[in-house]
Amino acid sequence: MDSLIKLDPTDLVWALGMIAIAIGLSSWQRLGLEIQLAIATGRTVVQLLGVGYVLAVIFALKNPIAVVGVLMVMLTIATITARNRIGKKIPQLLPVVFGSIFFSTALTLSYTNLLIIQPETWYEPQYLIPLAGIVLGNAMNGAAIAGERLVSTISSSRLEIETHLSLGATPQQAVAGYRKDAIRAGLIPTLNQMMVVGVVTLPGMITGQLLSGIEPLDAASYQILIMLMLAFANLITTVLVTQGLTRQFFNAQAQLQLP
Repeated sequence: MDSLIKLDPTDLVWALGMIAIAIGLSSWQRLGLEIQLAIATGRTVVQLLGVGYVLAVIFALKNPIAVVGVLMVMLTIATITARNRIGKKIPQLLPVVFGSIFFSTALTLSYTNLLIIQPETWYEPQYLIPLAGIVLGNAMNGAAIAGERLVSTISSSRLEIETHLSLGATPQQAVAGYRKDAIRAGLIPTLNQMMVVGVVTLPGMITGQLLSGIEPLDAASYQILIMLMLAFANLITTVLVTQGLTRQFFNAQAQLQLP
C-alpha cells in the first residue's frame, strides 16, 4: 500500500475553501447559516488541532497517569453533555449518567483489550484513547436519547403510572414498558448504522485507516470490532441509565414524584 499523503497548512487552507463556498451559497440563498458555519468551522479547526497536539504528547509519553487523565476528561465532558440533554432538575442525575457511561465504557474496553487486541501494556494510548473516544461518544448519545425519552414519557404518563401503582404494581412494573421503549430508542442509531455500514456508508474509522495505507481487510476487521463494541456499550449504558432514572422518580413509599 502507498504511504499516507500528509496534509500541510496550504492543503488545509484549500479545504477551508469548501466552507467559504458553503457560506457564499448560504448567503445567496438567504439561509442565515453564515455565522453558524463560520463558528462551527472555527471550533472544528481549533479543537482538532488542539487534540492533535495533546495526543502527540500523550503518545510520546506513554504514561498511564496521562492516559487515564485524558480518559477522565473525555468521560466528564460526555457525562455533562448527556445530563444536559436529559434535564438538570432530576436529583442525582449526574452520578447516574456518570456511573452508567463509566461502567459500560470500562467493561467494553477491558474486554476488548484483554481478549481481542491484547496490546503490550493495558494503557497503550494508540489503542486505548481512540477506542475510548468512539465508545464514549456513542454511549453519551445512547444515554441522552434513552434518558430523555424515559423522562418525557414518565412525565406525560403520570395518571397511567399511578393507576398501576394503585393496583399493586411495583415502580419497576409500572414503568417497565416505558423503560423498554427508551432503551430501544437509545439503540436505534447504533442498530441503523450497523445495518448499512459498508453498504451505504463508510465510517470514519475505516476511512481513516484506508487513507493511512492499511490493507482494506484489516481496516474492515477493525470496523467490525468497533461496531460490536458500540452495540455492547450502548445497550449496557441505556439499561443502567434507565434503571437509575426510574429510581429517581419514586420515593421510599413507592410513590411517583416528578421533578
